[in-house]
Amino acid sequence: MKLVLETIAVAFSMFSAVPVPKVAWKDQNMRFMLVAFPLVGVLCGILEALCLFLAHRFGLPPIMTAALAAALPLIVTGGIHLDGYVDVSDALSSWGNAEKKREILADPHIGAFAVIRLAVYLILYMGFASGLTPAPGEMLLLALSFVLSRSLSALAVSILPLSKESGLAHTFQSTADQRKCTFFLGGWILAVCLGMVPGGYALGGIRCLIAAVLMIGCAGGQWIHLRRIASKQFGGLSGDLNGWYLQKA
Repeated sequence: MKLVLETIAVAFSMFSAVPVPKVAWKDQNMRFMLVAFPLVGVLCGILEALCLFLAHRFGLPPIMTAALAAALPLIVTGGIHLDGYVDVSDALSSWGNAEKKREILADPHIGAFAVIRLAVYLILYMGFASGLTPAPGEMLLLALSFVLSRSLSALAVSILPLSKESGLAHTFQSTADQRKCTFFLGGWILAVCLGMVPGGYALGGIRCLIAAVLMIGCAGGQWIHLRRIASKQFGGLSGDLNGWYLQKA
């Protein structure tokens, strides 16, 4: 049990801003850290659904509700994935070769195109959030979407070739029990899909069923796109690319 809790603590300390006990990274607690990563999505999903429910319950203006919904995941995660989204947006806008794109990812400065894409992303997120209602089916799909994106993101780190033999993505992949992590992450993905499709239909009818299928299809399609972009334009996966994918999924 201690090892399980340490593994979860490592995942939360890396991928969230939630205060957790300080745990040293060791081979034992890093083996299945990727499997614990979706638990951060569980927390994000619950808090996001609760935030929207309470905002509607207390009659907050739609624009304020949307702003809270856009800000909350960034507060919980500390913006670690959005940082990757911004860096990759800069790199893709350069139209350079793979080496040039990797140099941009390593550059701590932010470019104009990244700022533009970040603004568009947050505006669209707020627009999406403003259309949500506290209906049970919608809240279920919203909450599970955070788990699905992190499960697929962790799967990418587990199985896709990396662009370099250094960095956090390399650390996570090299210390993971890849075969078992892939198996358990597949279980996460299957469980989330089962929760979204039958669960969405049970709580929200055909409308939520269609939404669930579209959400799963989009997340899967974006994963395939990630694999292609990573291979053809960056020479392999990196932590920034994974953050870019997660924000889009």
